[in-house]
This record gives sequence, structure tokens and C-alpha cells, in this order.
Amino acid sequence: MRGNESSRRTGIGVGMGVQELSAAIWHQRNLLELLLFKLTEEQLLLTAGRTDWLANATREVEQVVERLYESGLARDVEAAGVAGQWGAADGSSLRELIQHAPPPWDEVLSEHLTALTTLTTRIRDLRDANAQFLRAGLRAAQETLAGLDGATGTYDSHGASRAEPVGARLVDKRL
Repeated sequence: MRGNESSRRTGIGVGMGVQELSAAIWHQRNLLELLLFKLTEEQLLLTAGRTDWLANATREVEQVVERLYESGLARDVEAAGVAGQWGAADGSSLRELIQHAPPPWDEVLSEHLTALTTLTTRIRDLRDANAQFLRAGLRAAQETLAGLDGATGTYDSHGASRAEPVGARLVDKRL
């Protein structure tokens, strides 16, 4: 067995690159948990009708997403180095690296992959729920504004628009 092949199978001599990769993945996991928290905050504001704080919450979500992007780049750099050490193809995904990983790194990276997948699914579901809240709020605001326009009305039997008289309206200014 060649020395490189032997060290790859035993994990001897390949620890430093994969340790940095694991640390980068931990950092990414922490950022994903922070993103999940920020999206939960955003949802709580939406459900409570506290739209006055929504811009701040959205800005914080965007900041975490930007940090995640940077973290992903750092992880890709570390993964490329590990892929080279383990004989995996350039640009290998985490799933592909696991197939080349020696023990105990195969289990460590598998646990990372499971955690990343779970967090990503939870984030996607929460993001979709928040988008639904926002669409419902936008639709309600548009309907309210459309109801305030005195020019809207119904059509008569000849197809002409007939504006209905505008009376007093009650508007919730918290929208």
C-alpha cells in the first residue's frame, strides 16, 4: 500500500485540513441557527402585527444571510483542500467527501450533513411561512386601499362605471 493511500485510510496525517473543514462547518451551523432565530423573530413580529419593527428584523436576516455566504466560501476552500488530500474530485460536495473520508471523519462529516440538512429544511419552512404572512398582509392592505378609492364602483347595465358615494371609512393605521 502506498504511503498516501495508507494515511488516507487510517486518517493519519490528514487531520489538519479536515479539522479546519469541520470548524468551518460548525461556524456555518451556528450561523444557520442564528438565521432560524432571526426568522422566528420576524414571524413573531408579523403575527403580533408589529410591522414597525419589521424593517429591523429583515435587515438582521439579510446580515446573517450575507455572513452565511462568506462562511460558505470559506467552507468551500477548506473542502477543496480536503478533497485533494482524500483523492476526491475538485468541487466535491460534503456528501461526496463523506464517501472518501477515513474514520472517524466519515461519521463527523455525516453528522454535520444531517444537521445542515435539518437546519436548512427548518429555515426554508419558516421563510415560506413568513412570506405567506407578508403576502396576506399586502393583500389586506391593497384591499383596504382599493376600498378607499371613491372612483371604484360597479358597472351598470350599459357597461358604464358607476361610482358609489364614499361615506365615512374606518382605517386601521397600524397597517
